[in-house]
Amino acid sequence: MSLENDATESLPGKPEPTVDGDWNRVHPASPFVRGWVALAAVGFFFGRDAFERMLQGRDFMDPNLSGRVPWLLAGGAVVLLLTVGGFILSWYFTRYQVAEGYVRVNTGFLFKQQRQARLDRVQAIDIVQPLLARIFGLAELKFEVADAGESAVRLAYLPLDKAKKLRATILARAAGVVSGPETTEEIPEAPEHVVLSVPPSRLVGSLLLSEQTVGILAGAAVVVAVSVFTQNQTLFLALIPGVLGIGAAYWSSFNKGYNFTAAISPDGIRLRYGLLDTQAQTVPPGRIQALMVTQPPLWRVFGWYRIHVNVAGYGVSGSTEGAARTMLLPVGLKPDVLRMMSLVLPDPGVEDPEQVFTAGLDGLGPVETSSSTSDGFTTTPRRARLLAPLGWRRNGFLATKTALLIRSGRWWHTLVMVPHQRTQSMALHQGPWARRFGVADLVLHTTAGPVSPRVFQAGVEQAVELFDQQSARAREARKRQTSEQWLAQVAPQAPEVAATLAEEPAQPGQPAQPGQPAQPESDMHPRTSPQQEERHDG
Repeated sequence: MSLENDATESLPGKPEPTVDGDWNRVHPASPFVRGWVALAAVGFFFGRDAFERMLQGRDFMDPNLSGRVPWLLAGGAVVLLLTVGGFILSWYFTRYQVAEGYVRVNTGFLFKQQRQARLDRVQAIDIVQPLLARIFGLAELKFEVADAGESAVRLAYLPLDKAKKLRATILARAAGVVSGPETTEEIPEAPEHVVLSVPPSRLVGSLLLSEQTVGILAGAAVVVAVSVFTQNQTLFLALIPGVLGIGAAYWSSFNKGYNFTAAISPDGIRLRYGLLDTQAQTVPPGRIQALMVTQPPLWRVFGWYRIHVNVAGYGVSGSTEGAARTMLLPVGLKPDVLRMMSLVLPDPGVEDPEQVFTAGLDGLGPVETSSSTSDGFTTTPRRARLLAPLGWRRNGFLATKTALLIRSGRWWHTLVMVPHQRTQSMALHQGPWARRFGVADLVLHTTAGPVSPRVFQAGVEQAVELFDQQSARAREARKRQTSEQWLAQVAPQAPEVAATLAEEPAQPGQPAQPGQPAQPESDMHPRTSPQQEERHDG
């Protein structure tokens, strides 16, 4: 990105404003928190042999090396000094600045690097605390920008209180509510109201009844059957790497989902989670491009669901960390799901949203030839039941005034919700078998993420009609979208936050109060390119 400097004229009798903000350094313990693995490796390399000799009851030092002990100690001291010196230089040359509409981070003393992000393109700022950072009371800031597959800027580490204040200040500047780029006044963190939390017992139960547990039991049954049939006991050894990997996966999911809480604030939906490594992220509803509610078969016994979202700037969630960041609810009951969906889409565009969402979560179409249902969903026509013998009555869609709902899956229930204004492009797909049965798939394109909106096997007439109508709905919705005023719409669910904002006088840097005009959408979001429409045959 190119730097942008705005020339300012000094007025007589007034101090000349500074164009560049002050450069600040991160906490002195930051390089040690980041590079503790290097120190551990040095200690392991020089102390492994001595430790093993002590366990075996032998001398602490090999007698053959007694004459070279001073040299070995000197070599170890040099390596340790070089490592610590590198940490100190890394800290000294790591600086950050918030000025001229950018946040900049300079790193490196041999190979220098500057990373920067425009404040008006900052999608979210997450606060991350690994275990060692929590011990030192430090936190890392992750800045997400539009169209970035990974964090654009990472600032590690700052004292936790300072990280929270810096995050609130930058979010206020990104929203355009600060009087000027030279303002140095720190903005206090906005109030919040907790709406739900996930008990640890439910999280453990969801992991034990998850899809991977079904796969584990099935794989173990196959191994046992083959072992008994062939009378080969060595097959059980093949389970050891799998058991270790599965155990690590379970622990990672538990560590990421532990103490999960969701709260409402003027910034958006605040999520906090983590056992050893904690993370606090804010997801503005205006950044959510699509939402997906899923229910594995074993979860249906307890009525549990999970929610994933596509968020602008988060990119594809291929890793465990990415999956946790796009998780709006790891496991929850139907009231929890309805609460979170009401925060993402305060105006569902129907008279009875609970009935519509329930039909999307658990509904089933009729057996008759007609593809329209009493709950409003249009399902796969009966003539195409051979393409999806189990799911043709479940697959369906419903367009409300504000969003498109897509349901699918007879055993793994899935409900996808896409606000009309978040539809970037669409495509009709029809393969040879679909053409034979007179059906087609409608694919909606949003930002990268775990949600892939797709209407499965709709009748050709219904698919073409939905294609045309959804194009018109998306254009109209982008003209009247008011996503930044979401708190005013969900204020009844957060009376404490609304009351706090009503009592506080308007100050530079404070978010807009419910009911007050918010910043224009163009000031908060990257401009959306014109909608693209295409059809694919074959």
